[in-house]
Amino acid sequence: MNRLAALLRSPWSRGGIVLAFLAGVGALLWWHGPHWGDFKDAFTQVQWEWVAAAVGLNLLSIVARSFAWDAVIRSAMPPPHPRFRLVFAAFCVGLLANAVLPGRVGELARVAVLNRRLETRRRGQWSMLVGTVFAHRVFDLVPVLLLVIFVLTTADIPGWAFTSLVIVLSVGVGLFLFAFASARHYGKTRIEGMGSAKRIVVMARLGLGVMRSPGAAALAIFGQCLGWMLQLLAVWSTMQAFDIHEGFTAAAVVLLLMNVATIIPLWPGNVGLVQVAVATPLVRYGVDYGKGVAFGFGLQAIEASVGVGIGLIFLGREGLSFARLREMPGAVTADDEDEEESQREGASGRESQRARVPG
Repeated sequence: MNRLAALLRSPWSRGGIVLAFLAGVGALLWWHGPHWGDFKDAFTQVQWEWVAAAVGLNLLSIVARSFAWDAVIRSAMPPPHPRFRLVFAAFCVGLLANAVLPGRVGELARVAVLNRRLETRRRGQWSMLVGTVFAHRVFDLVPVLLLVIFVLTTADIPGWAFTSLVIVLSVGVGLFLFAFASARHYGKTRIEGMGSAKRIVVMARLGLGVMRSPGAAALAIFGQCLGWMLQLLAVWSTMQAFDIHEGFTAAAVVLLLMNVATIIPLWPGNVGLVQVAVATPLVRYGVDYGKGVAFGFGLQAIEASVGVGIGLIFLGREGLSFARLREMPGAVTADDEDEEESQREGASGRESQRARVPG
């Protein structure tokens, strides 16, 4: 992880990422670009009251997903638990990192923000928090499964989209089963006397403890389902803003394919790829390709504006800079190294003390 952080700090690496990003977007728009007249016209006819509604719905979706993560954390660790405001702040900073930095570093960034603010410090705590992030993401499978069933039974989608959804769903089921099999609950697990490596593994499994707590799991699933439903409404509202008057079936197709297009972050936001993935299936609903691409840019801009805007607010409230945000993935590993160092120093001190005691 330190190597990754050092690589991201290198100006040559950042320059290469920017060039790759621009080349990827340019290639996509060259080969799959719209008729630019339709693209321009789509933006001149935007209805801003629907844009405002989409922004509000995206914000509510973030609140719901933060609630789900809070339920996972409360099940994974004994009291005292972090306040919801802190969980929400860490989640928003993670959204900011995912939006502006390559890779899924936002998941580690939210762990780092929460880890540094917890009142009680536990050995292996960051590993447990990483486990909660994994469990939180795994619970996405439930609303995704419902959405996929709805799309496959009601929507007209291209063959590549059908194949992509089946692959994503299969991988999701595999991860869910892995998480359930790996989960352990803190109330039934003793970690005293464990070595550092084993403790890290066990703490990570404790982070998945919600999988073995039906009540907490139900709360987390409810939060994730509510978050996806609000996001579906936000997509539909954005469609109305761009004068695309299709039903929730088309909105569900857009939401699913947009998420499929961003699973592997090739560059920040996968801008260009997202627009192609959104516009192509909308053609089957009679939407001009140019308008579909413009809608894709608008939809991604609305989502990014909410995540980046609220993420910047909480980044400032936490007293962090954007430069510090880039270093956070490395900071997580550094916390682990500091912990192991303190354990080694403690062990060395105990050995020295025993050596001074007369036998």
